This record gives sequence, structure tokens and C-alpha cells, in this order.
Amino acid sequence: MNVRESKLRGPALRLRAVVCAAVALAGGIFAWPALGQSYPVRPVRLIIPFPPGGATDAVGRTFAAKFTEAWGQQVIVDNRPGANTIVAAELTARAAPDGYTLFLTTAATQVNNVLLYRKLPYDARKSFQLISMTTVLPYAFAAHPSLPANSIRELVALAKARPGQLSYGSSGIGSSGHLAGVLFDTMTGTKMVHVPYKGAAAAIIDLIGGQIPLYLPTMTSIAPHMRSRKVKVLGIATAKRHPSWPDIGTVAEAGYPGYEMNTWYGLVAPAGIPRAIVDRVHAETVRVAKLPDVIERMKTLGADLHTNTPVQFAAYIERDFRRVGKAVEAAGLRLD
Repeated sequence: MNVRESKLRGPALRLRAVVCAAVALAGGIFAWPALGQSYPVRPVRLIIPFPPGGATDAVGRTFAAKFTEAWGQQVIVDNRPGANTIVAAELTARAAPDGYTLFLTTAATQVNNVLLYRKLPYDARKSFQLISMTTVLPYAFAAHPSLPANSIRELVALAKARPGQLSYGSSGIGSSGHLAGVLFDTMTGTKMVHVPYKGAAAAIIDLIGGQIPLYLPTMTSIAPHMRSRKVKVLGIATAKRHPSWPDIGTVAEAGYPGYEMNTWYGLVAPAGIPRAIVDRVHAETVRVAKLPDVIERMKTLGADLHTNTPVQFAAYIERDFRRVGKAVEAAGLRLD
């Protein structure tokens, strides 16, 4: 090879490298949509952090069934209760980021646990790819029919007459129900005893059976039992009366303005999932939330459908940090 050929070969090789890189990049760009369109090609697991029978399970199974119909692949519900959603969250965080593990996360996972525990086996901001919220659910004060109180005002009077004696159940330590009770005690000057359960189903069984006099659940999980008169609802923890239950007064209107507690559910995946799959699951979530039968199902459950983009989802979480953080700080609550 002469000097002139050598000089020409250097630029030619560099040009070839640039062209090859561009072709590879273009192939990758076009592969992302193709990946999203072909997904899923095998069953998808949807991890739910509570046992069957509660509000989280009802919402998750509704979306899983619709995803299965649309995708032609089974979306298998995997209930993994324990440690106020920490068990399910850790399992999700450690899963492969390939789109075949989804997680119905909750306010407890993304907000409450971060505020309450100094050390968690997952990073709420870094371990998950946010996809979309699905629902927002108001909390309520449900009581056994034998409880000698039929309103929030009467409950406050009863709790003050029995300091440290009246107990209330929640779906777990650090759950939104637990924090609803903490905030209630703080704002009303009462002192109730918290009884944590591993999910809504067990707590509801004990409430109906009279083992606990009071339970702070979502309206979603307690509404069927209220309609059958197995329990009574003393008040709802919304800023104003909920259109699904206009006859139920709010805690705020009973003399405690600013009292509000809800929870929400949303779909996330392990961090690192391909963007095309995020977009596919997001689009399907938004579509399902607009289906008439899903709207009716959620209305019956008392869950308000709420979808958003991953960026909007993140902003919603940050807002909750500020709101719930005030209640946790006021109570000096830590669970390590």
C-alpha cells in the first residue's frame, strides 16, 4: 500500500464507522416502536401488594382482565401482601425490566413508607418506572353496628370519654388508614388504639364480626358491606361530600376543616423498562379507564378513575409527600 492509499483509507474507514453507527442507531430507533407493537408475546405478571378481597385487588383485577382481552396474553394477578406493601415493592424492584412484571403501586409504597421508615429495600424514586395512575379512593370511618356512635361528632365524644380504649383497624402499619387515624387523633384531640391488619379483607371480617369496633378503610372496600347493613359508615374523609354517597357527611364538616385522606393506585414497572413498552401499557391504561363497564365498575366500588402521564404521576407523588408529611411530622411517627 502506498502513502496516498494509506491517507485515503483512514478517512474512508472513519466514514464507514460513522455510517455503520448511524445505521445501527436508526435500527434501534425503528426497533422501539416495533417492540411496543409486538409486546406482550407471553403472559405478564401484575403484582398486587395486598391479599384478594380488598380495594387494591378489585381495581387491579379489573385492569388485568381488560389488558388480557386487548393483548391476547394472560395478565396474571400475583397477590404479594406483607409489610405495608414492602414485600411486593421489593419483588418488583428486583424483577427484570422487560415489561413482563408490572406492579399496582399505592400511596403507601411511594409516599407513606418513605416518610415512616429510615431504610427500605427499594428506592421509591429510582427503583420504578412510573406509567400511570389508575384510581383515587377516599377513606371512611366504618363502624360495627353496635358502636354507640352514628356520626363523626359522636365518635369524637365517645373517643374522648374513653381515652386509650377505643380501637380502630387499618390494612397495615403505615398504611393510609393508619395515617388517617393518626391525623384524626391529632386534629380532634382523641387517643385511639391502632390495630394493624395484613390487608383489608381480614380487617373487614373482624369488623363485621365485632372483634374491632372501628375500621378506617377505603370506601371501595367497605361500600358493599355498608349496603348490606353489616357495617355503618360514620363519615368520609373527603374535602366535600362524594357524589357516590351524598348522604354521608365529611369529617371536615363535623368541625375539623382540612381533614382529608385518600389513597391512590397506579401502574409502575421495574426501572429500565424500554420506553416503547411504557408507552404501550400507558396507552392501554388510558383506554381501559374510558370503557363504560370499567367506569360503572369503579363507580360501584367508589373508586374515582384517574390516569396521567409518567411526569404528571411523579408530580402527584411529590404533592402527596408534602401533604402526608405534615401529618407524620405532627404525630412524630417513625416505624423503624
